[in-house]
Amino acid sequence: MAEKYQQLKVDYRSGNKIAVVTLQRSQVRNALNAQLIQELTAVFTELSIDEQLHAVILTGEGKAFCAGADINMMREAIAYTAEQNIEDALRLSDMLHAINTFPCPVIARVNGDALGGGVGLLAVCDIVIATEGARLAFSEVKLGIAPAVISPYVLRKIGENMARVLFVTGERFSATRAHEIGLVHSVVPAEHLDDAVSRAVNELISGGPQAIRACKALALQVSQMNTENARRYTAETIAHLRVGPEGQEGLQAFLEKRPPHWLG
Repeated sequence: MAEKYQQLKVDYRSGNKIAVVTLQRSQVRNALNAQLIQELTAVFTELSIDEQLHAVILTGEGKAFCAGADINMMREAIAYTAEQNIEDALRLSDMLHAINTFPCPVIARVNGDALGGGVGLLAVCDIVIATEGARLAFSEVKLGIAPAVISPYVLRKIGENMARVLFVTGERFSATRAHEIGLVHSVVPAEHLDDAVSRAVNELISGGPQAIRACKALALQVSQMNTENARRYTAETIAHLRVGPEGQEGLQAFLEKRPPHWLG
């Protein structure tokens, strides 16, 4: 798989239960260009069919996580027609959708600054662990534009109240503040970042892979359902899991006081 990509790399760990996707444009602080956006869409689409995965870690090479749009990409956009701009924005939207709806959890290992579209990447991840030195910003307004494409995902994380401040000011804010408003789940010293990610990975590996996927689907979908649809969907979800091989094994292992097979 790695040979298919020039601007990111894919590694595996924990017996191929965890995939690590690393942005590899450190010379431009892992800024997003058309190729990287396409490669991220492709890699998450390809990984989505691997049912043995418990999680994917998304991170950046070097000192930054993702500095938003690449300057050359912005330079090209100046000459785009309105229709070309729409097509360009839809490609970014497709990438965010592929990550947001990825069937198992995506952990953002935020090794440094995340700006503009880089914050959008955090908003579509399920678990966000950031180094305390990371700085974030919805910096688009400083360029005379707006965080439009990322806004649906960001608003679900931080709400309208915080968006009304941070979108319009474009101010930089700390990982600690990002934690306070719900964009980041954990903030740790840089030297403890990998330990914190490993702890999250260990928790995920202890769960059944299909159960993890069902749990993510619940988190994404139930709040958007009406009462009757939620009633039916949740009942069918737990019933399907209980009678399935993974649920049977998990419950039997618990009763027999032994580890379930997926820990083997």
